[in-house]
Amino acid sequence: FTNMNRKEYRGINLDTLQGLVDSGEVKKELTLDQMVEMRLAGKNDLVKIMGRGELKAPLKITAHKFTATAKAAIEAAGGEAISL
Repeated sequence: FTNMNRKEYRGINLDTLQGLVDSGEVKKELTLDQMVEMRLAGKNDLVKIMGRGELKAPLKITAHKFTATAKAAIEAAGGEAISL
């Protein structure tokens, strides 16, 4: 049996986002369009931010879903997690 209503999400971890901040590619805000431009996700992908790693920069991140640990880490760093 295959569930035809299942949604596949492209997972992006916090350590990947911190690497983008460290390299200077991301300053204060990360939108879905920027993720597509950086090839972190495809234009038709649903994006879920995962909690692996550590985020030190206060980022305003826009994605479809966030895990509880990722949302807590983003807010603890002074950022904002916006669900689409």
